[in-house]
Amino acid sequence: MAWVESLSIHGYEAEVLRKRALEFLKEAEIAFERGAYDIACFLAEQSLQLYLKHVLLKIVGDYPRTHSVRRLLGELIRILGSRELEEFVRANRVRLSVLEDSYLMARYFVKEYGREDAEDAIKLVEEVIEVVERASGGSR
Repeated sequence: MAWVESLSIHGYEAEVLRKRALEFLKEAEIAFERGAYDIACFLAEQSLQLYLKHVLLKIVGDYPRTHSVRRLLGELIRILGSRELEEFVRANRVRLSVLEDSYLMARYFVKEYGREDAEDAIKLVEEVIEVVERASGGSR
């Protein structure tokens, strides 16, 4: 735990968020393999939400108190000025909206997600993480 002592409070919180984000992604993959597609979509969304908060916390020391991955991505675009990230978000607007909706839909509403939905949700999270990594100079 010596590495924890060397981190600022923001650095420590960012590290916790990163670890949780990657664990949520692993759990999404496990839920997908079990056929629990609703849960896989929810966990994928949670993974991305925490990952984006991790990056924002690492870069600026704070993040918006929101559950919206699109708002978090908008903040990153504004801060990083990344054309690649901006173009990715624009090209994947509908996919990001569906992923964001799964935060509420998989928990509170009678909407069932299928195999393709869960597969795309997990793939989208992995793609966003790759683009954000490039744009932010490797915040993982």
